[in-house]
Amino acid sequence: MTLITTDNPTLLAARDLTAGWTVTAAAGPVPGAIAGAVVTASVPGTVHTDLLSAGLIADPYLDENEAALSWIGLVDWTYETTFDLTHAEIAAAERHDLVFDGLDTVATVTLNGVVLGDVADQHRVHRFDVAPLLHAGANRLIVAFRSPVRYANAQSLVLGARERPYALPYEAIRKSACSFGWDWGIAAYTSGIWKPVRLESWSGARLARVLVHAEPAHGGGVLTARALVERASAGEVEIEVDVAGVTARTTLAADDEEAVVRVDVDDVELWWPIGYGAQPLYDVAVRLSAAEQAVDSTVRRVGFRTARWDTEKDAAGRPFQLLVNEVPVWVKGVNWIPDDALFTRVDRVRYERRLRQAARANINLVRVWGGGIYESDDFYDLCDELGLLTWQDFLFACAAYPEEEPLRSEIEAEARDNVTRLAHHASLVLFTGNNENLWGYEDWGWKERLDGKTWGAHYYYDLLPGIVAQLSPHVTYAPGSPFSPGDEGVHPNAETHGTNHLWEQWNRKDWATYREHTPRFVAEFGWQGPPNWSTLERALHDDPLTPESPGMIAHQKAIDGNVKLTGGLVRHHRVPSDMATWHWAMQLNQANAVGFALDHFRSHAPHTSGAIVWQLNDCWPVTSWAAIDGDGREKPLYFALRNAFASRVVTIQPRDDGDAVIVGNDTDDPWTGELVVTRRRYDGGILDVFRTDVAIPARSSLTIAIPAEIATPSDPADELLVAELSGVRGFSFFSEARDSALAAPRLSVAVARDGHEHVVTVTSEGLTRDLVLNVDRLDPDATVDEGLVTLLPGESTTFRVRGLDSLDADQAAHPLVLRSANQLVAS
Repeated sequence: MTLITTDNPTLLAARDLTAGWTVTAAAGPVPGAIAGAVVTASVPGTVHTDLLSAGLIADPYLDENEAALSWIGLVDWTYETTFDLTHAEIAAAERHDLVFDGLDTVATVTLNGVVLGDVADQHRVHRFDVAPLLHAGANRLIVAFRSPVRYANAQSLVLGARERPYALPYEAIRKSACSFGWDWGIAAYTSGIWKPVRLESWSGARLARVLVHAEPAHGGGVLTARALVERASAGEVEIEVDVAGVTARTTLAADDEEAVVRVDVDDVELWWPIGYGAQPLYDVAVRLSAAEQAVDSTVRRVGFRTARWDTEKDAAGRPFQLLVNEVPVWVKGVNWIPDDALFTRVDRVRYERRLRQAARANINLVRVWGGGIYESDDFYDLCDELGLLTWQDFLFACAAYPEEEPLRSEIEAEARDNVTRLAHHASLVLFTGNNENLWGYEDWGWKERLDGKTWGAHYYYDLLPGIVAQLSPHVTYAPGSPFSPGDEGVHPNAETHGTNHLWEQWNRKDWATYREHTPRFVAEFGWQGPPNWSTLERALHDDPLTPESPGMIAHQKAIDGNVKLTGGLVRHHRVPSDMATWHWAMQLNQANAVGFALDHFRSHAPHTSGAIVWQLNDCWPVTSWAAIDGDGREKPLYFALRNAFASRVVTIQPRDDGDAVIVGNDTDDPWTGELVVTRRRYDGGILDVFRTDVAIPARSSLTIAIPAEIATPSDPADELLVAELSGVRGFSFFSEARDSALAAPRLSVAVARDGHEHVVTVTSEGLTRDLVLNVDRLDPDATVDEGLVTLLPGESTTFRVRGLDSLDADQAAHPLVLRSANQLVAS
C-alpha cells in the first residue's frame, strides 16, 4: 500500500488501495476452467482484462470471440483484498473514509464482515465512513459484483419496459449504454473496480467540494472559488485561494458549510480554442485550515475566457453559434466514444495520442457522446492544454429512461459528481441532457408505445439544468441533441433551429443529398467504412476474408451495414469483385461522403455555424463511422477531415444561379490574391479560364459566381473545374468517378531518407484523384502525414513516412500501398 502524506500530521492523508486484489467467479454460467479460480486482479481494471491477463479467455476483440465470451456478463464476480493498519495510524485521524472513484456497476461493499452499502452506478463516487470498523492488522475488503445483464433485465421488469434500439435494457441500469453493444460496439458487459480506491484519513475538516471559475474582467481576471466543507469536529475554518501569485482568504463559521472566495487578478492572458490563440492555464490552489493547521488542499487548473452560444431568433429560425471571448467560432467537431470498450485500458498516453490526432486534423471541438462515459481527468486536462473545446453529454442515449427510484437518486448523485469534477475546465463549453432522446420521443413512436410512462423529460428539463445552474452556471446547458432552442415548439431535429442530426443519407439516401440540407448546426452525420488493412489482419483470421465472411460480419454491427455500404457506393463507383479493392472502395467512399458534406456545410457559414462528424474514434476493430480505427490508425476519412477543416479552404458549390467558388478564411488575417478558375480536360488541357482578384476578411467567407461558360462542360466525363487561390485548391467533377474517363494511374515514385522519416515523392503523368499511401500495409506501426491528394497531370506531392526501418520506391509504388480513385475506375 502507498501512503500519500506530508510532514503535517493534521493534513488529509490518502492511502492507495489498488494493490493486492483478486477476483473470483461467484455465481452464474462459469466455464469449468475458471470456476473456483482465484485470479490476480488489476485495480483499476475489469473482469475481462483480468481474465485475459491470466490467460483464461481469448481476446474478445478477435474473430468471433465476442459471442463466445458473452457468459462473462451473466456471472457474479467477487473482488477481494486486505490492507494493514497500525493502532497509531487508526488513532491519528478522527475520520477514515473508504473512497471508490468508480465501481462498474452493481455491487455490495463489505469491510471486515460488515456491509458498507450497495452501489448501482458506474459513473459516481462512493464514500463510506469506516472509522468504527478498522482494526490494527489486516483489514479485509470485498466488493461483490452482480451480473449487469441479469440486474438490468430484472430492473426493467420492475420499472417497466422502455423504448430502446437494442435488445438489452441498458436504460434500466446506470452503466455505460454502449457496454451492452452498439451499432459500432462490442457487447462486453464487463464488471470491475474501474477507477482508483483509497482510504482517506482526516481530522477537523475536509474539502468536500471545490468549484472554481475564471473569467476575464476589467482588463484582468476574476477567479471565484466555492468550497463546501465537511467537518469531523466543530470549529471555525479558514479557506485560502491562490492564483497567479494573488491570494485571498475567508473564514467559515462553525455552523456554515460553504464559502465563496473571489480573487481579482490584474494581468491574465485569455484562453482560446485551437486556431484562435494560445491556451494559457493557471493553477488555482485551495487550502483549508483549522486551528491554524492546514487540514486539506487541492489544485485546479483554469483558463480565463468566456463562452456562450447564441440562439437568438433570426430571419431563418434560431442559430446555434458558439462565441469564445465574444469571437464567433466555426465549430470543426468530432463525436467521441470510449477509446476502448474495456475503459481502463485507456491511459493518459493513449488519450494524448488520440487528441493530438484530432488537433492535427484541424478539429477544434470534441463532443463526448452520451452513450459512453464521463471521461477521465486526463482527457479534459489534455483538451484544456490543446485548445480542444469539449461538449459533454449527460449519459443518456437513444432510449426512454425511467424517472422512478432507484434510478432517479442515482442519476442526481451521478450528475452532481461529474458537473463538480468537470466545471472548471476551460475547454468545457456545453452540457447537453441526452443524445437523440427528444427526437426519439417525437418521431420514433415512443409517445404511443410508452402509454404515459416516464421517459426522462424530468431529467432533461428540470433536474439536470438545475444542477448545472447550481454548480456550473457559466456553462451553457441544452436539453439534448438534436434540439431546437426557443419556445416556439419547433421539432427537435428541425434544420432551422439549433442542432441537427442527419442520418437519412447513410440509412437510405445517397451522400450527394447532403446538399439538400442547410442546418444551422449539424451535430451528427457520418458514413461507414472498414478499418485499415493491418487492423483487419490483426483482428480477423477468416480464410478467405470477404465482406461477408464470419469475422467481418461479427465486426459489422450496423443493421444492414454491408447493404448500406454497397448502396452508398454504386452511384459513385462500381462494386469491386475482390476483397482488397472492396476494402479500398469502401474506405474511399467514406472519406468522399464526409468530405463532400463538410465542404457543403462550411460553404453555408455563418448560417451553418458548425459541423460535428460522427465519429473520431473506435473502441475495438470494427467497420464503423470512425476516422481513426480501433487500433489507432488513421483511415482516409481522417485526411478528409483534415482537408475540409483546414483554416483556409476553396470549394466549388452549386447555387441557385449556377456554380460558385466559396472561399473560407478561418484565420485572424485577411486573405487576398488572384482567384483562378479553370475548366480542364483530364489530360491537362485548359479549356477556359476565369480570373478575379479577391479579398476575404478574417474569420469570414466569400462567394464568387463562376461564369456559365466556364462552368458548362463540353464533355462531362472528361472535364473538371479547378479553383485556386494562393496555392489552395478546390475541385469539381462533372461526372461521377464511375462514369468518367479517369485513366489508370501513371505514377513515378522516389524515396529519400530524412532523419527518422522517409520522404516519398509521387509524380503523376495524368490526372490522379484521391491519392493515398497505405503505409500500414508495409508495417502496422508505420504512419504517414498526408492523404487524399488530387494531382493534375505533371504534378508531384510528397508523403512523409515514419515507423519504417527501410523503404524503397518499389515498395511505396505497390498498387496495394499507393492507392487512388483511378484504380476503381480504370480496373
